[in-house]
Amino acid sequence: MTKSSTDIDVDVLVVGAGVTGIEQLHRALEAGFSARLLEAGDGVGGVWYWNRYPGARLDSESYTYGYLFSEELFKGWEWQERFAGQPENERYFNYAVDTLNLRQHITFGARVTAAEFDESSGTWLVRASDGTEVRTRFLIAATGVLSIPVFPNVPGRNDFRGIQHHTGLWPDDPVDFRGKRVAVIGTGSSGVQVIPAVAGEVASLTVYQRTPNWCTPLGNEPIDARQQAELKSGFEQLRETLDESVSGFLHQLQETNAFDVPEAERRAFYEKMWTSPGFSKVISHYADVLNDPTANADWCEFMSGKIREIVEDPATAEKLIPKDHGWAGKRPPFTTDYFEVYNDPKVSLVDLRETPITRVTESGIETTDGLREFDIIVWASGFDFGTGALNRMGIRGRDGLALEEYWSDGPHTFAGVMAHGFPNFFFPAGPHGAAGNNPRYGGDQVQFVDELIRYARDHEYTAVEVPEQVEDAWNRMVAEMSVYSSFGDSSYFYGTNIEGKPKAFLLNPAGRPKLREALGEVLESKYQGFLG
Repeated sequence: MTKSSTDIDVDVLVVGAGVTGIEQLHRALEAGFSARLLEAGDGVGGVWYWNRYPGARLDSESYTYGYLFSEELFKGWEWQERFAGQPENERYFNYAVDTLNLRQHITFGARVTAAEFDESSGTWLVRASDGTEVRTRFLIAATGVLSIPVFPNVPGRNDFRGIQHHTGLWPDDPVDFRGKRVAVIGTGSSGVQVIPAVAGEVASLTVYQRTPNWCTPLGNEPIDARQQAELKSGFEQLRETLDESVSGFLHQLQETNAFDVPEAERRAFYEKMWTSPGFSKVISHYADVLNDPTANADWCEFMSGKIREIVEDPATAEKLIPKDHGWAGKRPPFTTDYFEVYNDPKVSLVDLRETPITRVTESGIETTDGLREFDIIVWASGFDFGTGALNRMGIRGRDGLALEEYWSDGPHTFAGVMAHGFPNFFFPAGPHGAAGNNPRYGGDQVQFVDELIRYARDHEYTAVEVPEQVEDAWNRMVAEMSVYSSFGDSSYFYGTNIEGKPKAFLLNPAGRPKLREALGEVLESKYQGFLG
């Protein structure tokens, strides 16, 4: 039976049990709303539930990625590694859900397939794949930017009779790689993690690379007892530093430019950067390395030398050095023993620019150079970044406006969290929102949504919608500032990895200060123009 628009099941419906959705559900319940969460998977964690491939790991420091809104929650968990692996991350989110007593409010195995706004009542009717039907006042899609895996358009993929999995849809049961002939397709962030993780077990490993990336060492290490104690005693300082951080990381900005120092000193600094942990290589590098092509090229030449030193075969080394973009022209992956793996005689590299894949067969992969047979194919071929999940949810706003139609030339948002024409609908951690440590940006957006819907409830407003001119101003900012981003339009941050997707910048190029400024202005105005 179709629900009447007066039969509200919950005040707040959250979609997605990842890092953002869990916090949004917690805040809604804390505010006294009735709330429920629908999750497509059978467990919590978002990307850390789905991406359980060997080697899957954070490249943001674990303790900067987790929740900071509760000191008790923070101190009740001890991260075991600087950059936690998938199993630890999944355990952490289960710990958070159970500590906050949220599990009873979550429905698993419920992928949202349709959500329609009823203007007369100011409510959303949401339907899910399991038959669930919920009418809610506020719909919050915390679906994230990396939740729709994509496969390359290769004929015959379904003909393969061996085992094949996408890294973003990895099965719960471990895949046995021992003694198998394995192909990995893709050398982005997922591919360069899985390749060294399985290389030691296989009979052979063939890597299919379309475009090499600037990979550098992750710098992972265990967190010892002394560091655990320091993290707990320094919680307030840690939270304050991260709250003030432009990028949402602890890494400090560098004020010196690359050519302000002698060459010997610069080379010594490059050595330090090469081994520095994670995103410190981006944030704490020379101040001009991202925006001065000469400085960027100098660092790239240093990294090229490192690759040539590590990889024994000169021809393979050259194929692993990017020629189409500089440092941080694409999202830079951080790796453990990635280049070293190519010194193993069992490992070979296929350059897809030289010999493209023509088809997948029952027994393997055929390129213009011939057929290679495999037992396992790993598709590390990426995601429909930013808008992928939101455009597949069947969102229909005022007058039946389809979100995918409204975004047909790219996303139109306010602060990566709202869209004009879609009242009472929010998508924290969506496109145009972040440009750094995603949970820190997402936390800012979650707080904004929480405060806005509280205000609407307390002042008896039935509809919340971003004014068109406010949305337009944010989109102008994104367009104008995107030219200053280090990311080129070949990056998936422009959506160009998806055939037919409009080329549009999908991040917030002005960073967290601009996000906070925009949200703060709306708060200070007491949501002028947003409420009706």
